[in-house]
Amino acid sequence: MDLFAGPGGLDVAAQCLGIPVTGIEWDTDACATRRAFEGDLKPEDPHLRTVQGDVRDFGPEAFPEANILTGGPPCQSFTVAGTGAGRRALDEVLGFIDAMAQGKDVRSDAALIDGDKRTGLVLEPLRWALTALDQGRPYEAIVLEQVPAVLPVWKRMAEILRTRGYSVAEPRVLHTEEYGVPQTRRRAILVARYRVPGDPIVAARLPEPTHQRYRKGGAATQTSLATWVSMGQALDRSNFTVISNYGTGGDPKARGRRTDKDPAFTVTGKIFRNRVVSVTNGVVHEGRFTSEEAGLLQTFPRFYPWKGNAIAQQIGNAIPPLLAAHILTAALDLPLPAQGRVALGYDGF
Repeated sequence: MDLFAGPGGLDVAAQCLGIPVTGIEWDTDACATRRAFEGDLKPEDPHLRTVQGDVRDFGPEAFPEANILTGGPPCQSFTVAGTGAGRRALDEVLGFIDAMAQGKDVRSDAALIDGDKRTGLVLEPLRWALTALDQGRPYEAIVLEQVPAVLPVWKRMAEILRTRGYSVAEPRVLHTEEYGVPQTRRRAILVARYRVPGDPIVAARLPEPTHQRYRKGGAATQTSLATWVSMGQALDRSNFTVISNYGTGGDPKARGRRTDKDPAFTVTGKIFRNRVVSVTNGVVHEGRFTSEEAGLLQTFPRFYPWKGNAIAQQIGNAIPPLLAAHILTAALDLPLPAQGRVALGYDGF
């Protein structure tokens, strides 16, 4: 059961791992992309279902077959580039979590947090988890993902879940390039496993890195970990420089630059504003990433069927499928199908 399912970042990973998924997503463009992806699946592929709507209008009783809960709530009110409402209201959000632990339905009040209706959505995965427990059908595993500013929220939720029979790995921030994703992106992750009375205890865990962490201007070190995956490797291109859309104090000269030998900057909904500069026979060429290239930097399949008018936002909002695969395999004690960026069987990973 995937809450805030977006265009299907987690679903791509789940499909490759043989896990059927039902995703709830309100955005029309993202739903169009998901349904196009569903249409490309073969009859023997795991089931994929999309429900368009608001997660607050549903609960676990509507999807009794689901035994895994995942979710990546909207990040705009918590991210540095967003409204900041979630960061300003952090104490209030934590207070709502404590109220939910006491059995209170806080949906109406949470929708009014600091004037941004999206802030309270971060509470929805806990509502689903606690409701399932009250109904006697606890989710076997829970996986939550958000921007680093939400880490205190995940930590408080972890405390609550531990009192309700869950083993919860200590939530922390993962660096996506440490898992083969060709971009530097930081995400706060929570992984929980339900402890069935009488069964052997399966401790929840986060995935172990497979690649080195990127360090600006530094060369890869000699370790057992693979070198980070570069933009050039992901896009099968060379000899180009990316000039970030983000500057310092409005000074264009202060904007970050990375070459094809580096992982990409964090892929956001503004990725198409980044300038991609190359030189051929002394002639400077300037362009932008295509939708396909932006998707590849997120580790979506090369020919993923992006639909709608907000493709950049869909891509930027999604969890990278390769990161999702690492997290799911750790959460469910499954082996990753293979090593490297082709691990999930898609051309372009």
